[in-house]
Amino acid sequence: MFEKSTWIRLPRNVIVGHDVLSDVVDAVDELHLQGRPLFVTSPTPRRLAAEPIAADFEAVGIEPAVVTVESASFDAVEEVIETAEAEEASYLVGIGGGKAIDIAKMASEHLEMGFLSVPTAASHDGIVSNRGSVPDGDTRHSVAAEPPLAVIADTGVLAEAPWELTTAGCADIISNYTAVMDWRLARRLQNVEYSEYAAALSEMTAEILVDNADHVRPGLEESAWIVTKALMSSGVAMSIAGSSRPASGAEHLFSHQLDRLAPGAALHGHQVGVGSIVTAYLHGGERGIWQDIRSALASIDAPTTAAELGIDDETVIEALTTCHEIRDRYTILGNGMNERAAREVATKTGVID
Repeated sequence: MFEKSTWIRLPRNVIVGHDVLSDVVDAVDELHLQGRPLFVTSPTPRRLAAEPIAADFEAVGIEPAVVTVESASFDAVEEVIETAEAEEASYLVGIGGGKAIDIAKMASEHLEMGFLSVPTAASHDGIVSNRGSVPDGDTRHSVAAEPPLAVIADTGVLAEAPWELTTAGCADIISNYTAVMDWRLARRLQNVEYSEYAAALSEMTAEILVDNADHVRPGLEESAWIVTKALMSSGVAMSIAGSSRPASGAEHLFSHQLDRLAPGAALHGHQVGVGSIVTAYLHGGERGIWQDIRSALASIDAPTTAAELGIDDETVIEALTTCHEIRDRYTILGNGMNERAAREVATKTGVID
C-alpha cells in the first residue's frame, strides 16, 4: 500500500488555435475569476497582444492594470508584486515570451493568486510548467511555482514570432531525450525519485518534434501548432514529476554554464540543443541517437555547432568540463569530464572543429 500522496497541479483550461486572443475574457469567466487583472508583459508583446486583450476587458467594463518588464530578474518579479498590491489586482495574466510568463508565474506564487499564461512566442516549455527561471548575476535560478490556471496560445500570433524563438523552443523540446536519459541513469545509480508517466510523456514530446521536423517551417501556423502542443506536454510532464527532471539534465547544466561564460551569446533553447548532441553521444556512443538529434536540429535551422551558437570552441570545452558543478543533480557527466575527453566528444559530434 502506498503511503505517499502526490499533488499534481495542472492548468484547468488550455486553448490553442487561430485568433484565440479574443477568448481570454471568456477564459477568465470560465475560471470564475473576479476583480481586476494585472497584465505582465514586455514591450513588443504589449503592442501585439496585451493591448488588444485589454480592449476586450474594457469592453466588458474591466480596466486591467499593466506592468511592462524590460528584463528577466528578481527585481522585475518584485516590481510586479508591488504593482499588483498597489493596483489591488486579483489575478495576473502573463503575456509574452518566457520572460514575462516566468515573472508573472513567480510573482503569482508569492502573492498566492492565480495567473493565466498567454504566450506570444513558442520559445520554451515554461508557458505551462510549474517552474520559473530567472538569471541572477552569473547564474540562473530555477524555482518551483504554481502552473497557470489557463493557457491561451494563439497559433496565428505564435507563427509570426521571430523564427529563432520558435527554433529555440523546438530545440528545448528535443533536448528532453537526454534529460530523460539522465533521469533514468540517476534512478539506477542514485535511487532518485522517478515517474514513468512523466518520463514517457517527456520523451513523446521530443519524438513529436523529431518526427515532424521537416514540417516545422517559418511563418506556418501548422508549425506553431506542432511546437505549442509539444511545449504544453513538456510542461505538464514537469508538473506531474514535481520537478524539472523530465526536461532538464546535463544539457541544461551545459547551457547554464554557457550563460556564465558567454552571457547573451545564444538563446537558451539553442544552447541546450547543442548540449543534447554531446550528452546523447555520452549516453549512446556510436548508436546513432545523437545523429538523430543533430539532424532534427539542423532540419529546423537550429544550431548544431559552437560556431552557429556564436561561441568559441574553448568556451564550449570549459563549459563541458565545469558544468557538473552547477547543481547537485546527477547526470551522465557524473563528477565531471577532463579536457581531453570533452574535446574528443565535442569533435566527434561536430560541435567543434
